[in-house]
Amino acid sequence: MHDAPLYPVSLVVRDRPCLVVGGGPVAGRKIDGLLGCGARVTVVAPAVAPTIAERADGLDDTGRAGAGSLSIHRRRYRPGEAVHYRLVVTATGIPAVDRAVAEDAEAAGVWVNAADDAAHCSFLLPAVHRDGPVTVAVSTGGASPALASWIRTRVGAALGPHLGTLAAVLDEARGTLRARGGSTESVDWRSVLDGPAPDLVRAGRIEDARAIVTATVLRASPPSPPR
Repeated sequence: MHDAPLYPVSLVVRDRPCLVVGGGPVAGRKIDGLLGCGARVTVVAPAVAPTIAERADGLDDTGRAGAGSLSIHRRRYRPGEAVHYRLVVTATGIPAVDRAVAEDAEAAGVWVNAADDAAHCSFLLPAVHRDGPVTVAVSTGGASPALASWIRTRVGAALGPHLGTLAAVLDEARGTLRARGGSTESVDWRSVLDGPAPDLVRAGRIEDARAIVTATVLRASPPSPPR
């Protein structure tokens, strides 16, 4: 567990080279997470789980899998290769190997996560709830991943569905405001979200929610210049 506060960020890994060392189920989950965010993932392990191999076998001729891409090298990690990546995850389950990879990445100035070894991590992977563009991440600083997952599940249930749709409605409104020359900071978004719009979206009344949000934005728009 890290005793200093962690600085929360959302990393843009799309089309960036990321390394996963390890070929078991834990590594597979890390691979899926990176691929889902569009990363170019290289897996290094003497052997890989069938699910990982099947994922690679299912790629098209360009090596792409959905948003990201995947290549597998069935061998041991080579000291020094971490320097070629923007981000490294090591999940071999062998403490000495994971520690060596983490130390190598740290020496190269590359962000690294060592599964189940917070002391050798320069970043931690939170438990994540996603709905469209909305991401809710929960971290316990490495104290208890199980607790983070427990909280994530309950937060997701409490927030309910359609957060992604609500985000899209708000994004449209912000675009409208910017197109009219206004600032998105001029809108009291808290009052919008405390109003009926979220419940309308949850009920499937998207156009009604959009009308309310748009009306609020128009009130905040600068007056049209005189002709």
